[in-house]
Amino acid sequence: MKLAADLQAFAARIGHEFSKPELLIRAVTHASISSASRPDNQRLEFLGDRVLGLVMAEALLKADTAASEGQLAPRFNALVRKETCAEVAREMGLGEVLKLGRSEMMSGGRRKEALLGDAMEAVIAAVYSDAGFEAARRVVLRLWGDRIGTVEADARDPKTALQEWAQARGMAPPTYLERGREGPDHQPVFTVEVCLANGESEAASAGTKRQAEQAAARALLARMENQS
Repeated sequence: MKLAADLQAFAARIGHEFSKPELLIRAVTHASISSASRPDNQRLEFLGDRVLGLVMAEALLKADTAASEGQLAPRFNALVRKETCAEVAREMGLGEVLKLGRSEMMSGGRRKEALLGDAMEAVIAAVYSDAGFEAARRVVLRLWGDRIGTVEADARDPKTALQEWAQARGMAPPTYLERGREGPDHQPVFTVEVCLANGESEAASAGTKRQAEQAAARALLARMENQS
């Protein structure tokens, strides 16, 4: 079996030459177009999530030999979360080579964060299944690049940090209100406002409610800390 030109180019971008091309084909095949003769990527996604986790856990331990488990855990979560996988997928142009059913394609599947994140995990599993753990580790470390070294700034979840800030001052936890949704169903933009018991608030917009909540929390926390 030979890979199509677009998949050959994608394999070159991630830095792996497949001896079993069918693994990459399966990794980019979404359930919306799968069949008995064309299995989807869900089982590979399950495996890839675990391979990614092991690579990242090992890399973090090596990067900071003095860090405690409490310091390592949020860094790990920041590196393996779906948003980060989707970000890497976009950088590699994974969305352009996905095999999707018509309905998923029409609804903007190539840009959906969850779909991209799942497919990135499936690609990692495809490399692992094709050539073993060392090959998968090389690919993951190459694609994640300097994220491992700079993860500390991204590791503190802004919603958790804002809640801790409020509780330390005797306030109730922040509340989050959806203030609007715009755009087509396949590419919505949510606006969320976060409010503190002292009346302070900030609003932010993003492609998912979670991202909008985080952005609003980050903005409000930054303002509150600057005023302290």
